[in-house]
Amino acid sequence: MQAGGEDYELKQMRDMAAAKKRWDAMIREGKVKILSPREAGYAIQLSNKPVLDVRQSKEREKAWVKGSTWVPIFDVDDKFDVATLSRKVTNFMMEYILYLSLTFFDRQFLSKVEEKLPKDAELIVACQKGLRSLAACELLYNAGYRNLFWIQGVLEAAEEEDLAREGTQPLKFAGIGGLSEFLGWTDQQRAQAAREGWGYRLLNSACLVGVFVVADALFIGAQQVGRYLQDIRSH
Repeated sequence: MQAGGEDYELKQMRDMAAAKKRWDAMIREGKVKILSPREAGYAIQLSNKPVLDVRQSKEREKAWVKGSTWVPIFDVDDKFDVATLSRKVTNFMMEYILYLSLTFFDRQFLSKVEEKLPKDAELIVACQKGLRSLAACELLYNAGYRNLFWIQGVLEAAEEEDLAREGTQPLKFAGIGGLSEFLGWTDQQRAQAAREGWGYRLLNSACLVGVFVVADALFIGAQQVGRYLQDIRSH
């Protein structure tokens, strides 16, 4: 069982390495052009280039580029069952957001994009961290889209002045999730804490104390349940 899991993880690593080589070649050969977040903002304002947001729904709900078209290439599997519950909890604790959360590939991705955006569009493709937008660029190029732009550093690197946005959070925070979001441990949140001062830090410290209190309560509760089950067995 364990060997099978290791083989699967090894295959995933090899597939990702092969994909990165293809994507690097795609950029090197000029099939996809690179823009910084600020350059993307200028391109949207001055030439009205459309933006295709391929992020999952949990990221999109927090913040999005104003006027962007949303077609997720992967999205969250929200089905609830016992088989996936432990993985969902682990993913929250270990921060597996995006392709790292329990997600599924949308096989209708290309057809959905084609319904909304013509193939001759000068299309800016964006995600939170970069890999999904590169994967989308590869699919789109192979489907006949020839004017593709990729945001280097992607939305996680965007400052507030770079791109007009909508939503409740800065674009760079939209991909943060799991335990680090709650505790404010990410680089983006630390930078914000440095700007906002002690109030922000005290809030994060209170969250940390809360986590320890809850963890301690769960541990004690688990011990009590264990003793209760042991007493049942002994009788």
